[in-house]
Amino acid sequence: MKKTTIVGVALVLGLALLATVVMAWGPGFGPPGFGRGFGGPAFGSPPIPNLTAEQSAQIQALRDGFQKEIESLQKDLYTKGTELRNLWVSPNPDQAAIAAKQKEIFNLQSQLQEKATSLGLEIRKVLTPDQLAQMPAFSQGAGFGPGA
Repeated sequence: MKKTTIVGVALVLGLALLATVVMAWGPGFGPPGFGRGFGGPAFGSPPIPNLTAEQSAQIQALRDGFQKEIESLQKDLYTKGTELRNLWVSPNPDQAAIAAKQKEIFNLQSQLQEKATSLGLEIRKVLTPDQLAQMPAFSQGAGFGPGA
């Protein structure tokens, strides 16, 4: 009887501890989205106020074009990143090769940022002055990337 009581109390305490940890952890691992962008909550920023259906369609078309335009740059960036990691893990890392690969990566990142800036400026052209006035963060531009 005493052994059964001790085992029962231990199980209840263990479940209570587990429940406390689970409840404290929360529903996810950080904020949704992938950094600041333009548009709605799915893009990590507040929605643009009072968009018409036509404006929404224009912005979506701009975004779709942007995604198609940067697809090859993103693939190149991924490939160059893998190549850089391989250079670092080689038995005798070549400093010149690592520096050259880093420059290639920085160049690709710069191209992506320029295209993102162009997208932001094109989206601004679709918006009315009233919509822009309601979005001070939007009028300062927006970056792309985790935690931006």
